Amino acid sequence: MRSFPFKQVDVFSRTPLKGNPLAVVFGADELSDERMAAFATWTNLSETTFILKPRDPRADYRVRIFTTLQELPFAGHPTLGTCHAWLEAGGVPKGEEIIQECGVGLVRVRRQGAELAFLAPPLLRTGPVDADVVERVRLGLGLAAEAIVRTQWVDNGAGWLAVMVEDRQQVLDLQPDHSQMLGLAVGVIAPWHPERDGDEAQFEVRAFISGDGMPEDPATGSLNAGIAQWLLAEGLAPASYVVSQGLTMGRAGRIQVDQVGDEIWIGGAVVTCIDGTLNL
Repeated sequence: MRSFPFKQVDVFSRTPLKGNPLAVVFGADELSDERMAAFATWTNLSETTFILKPRDPRADYRVRIFTTLQELPFAGHPTLGTCHAWLEAGGVPKGEEIIQECGVGLVRVRRQGAELAFLAPPLLRTGPVDADVVERVRLGLGLAAEAIVRTQWVDNGAGWLAVMVEDRQQVLDLQPDHSQMLGLAVGVIAPWHPERDGDEAQFEVRAFISGDGMPEDPATGSLNAGIAQWLLAEGLAPASYVVSQGLTMGRAGRIQVDQVGDEIWIGGAVVTCIDGTLNL
């Protein structure tokens, strides 16, 4: 048995327990793939990350990201949470930005005041979703045929597809039948209407990963990065906006989206909830 420095952080919230939790294991170079996967399954969190020495000399650290079912080449809240943990543990970046190495390559992360933001990676799959897949999603979400107004693949490594409905309450009222959506990662988005919903956010999002140990994700960086590329390309969102996510799970996630020139940055707050040692 070996000891590893360990943190558990909450991402996309300034208030502990209101965001998306992430387990972070340091110095994981000697852990086998099987041991990493086993620990990620044991935590039963949406993701667990393992920090290793970088292979690319341009990177500050390398991270491997595991769900309860599989390893991911990229994910958003693990990127911000791992970066926060690394910096808090004394990590010093080589340049002004922090460079993370992961399955999709190098990901740029920058400080935004007290928060962090990552550069949305290129989409691996985009374009319209086939009608048979949309029908599976519609049945799984329990929506009427006319309720889904737009669909798009927004896959940047986690397999996401997104559907848009017209009203925030439709998103909040969803009670998915996950058996209909096994094998799919589905994001649902609707705009906030300021006169009714207020102006604290501009969109409501929910994220479903049917079959995973955590079938709903409370605050999702990768999904919102993909959705942002879709919405901004089609003129469906302003250059800067805030997403609300996690309300039905008792959370209050806030994801900041900013388009700067050709770049789209996805940001939010991170707080540390557990700081200690892991024995494996």
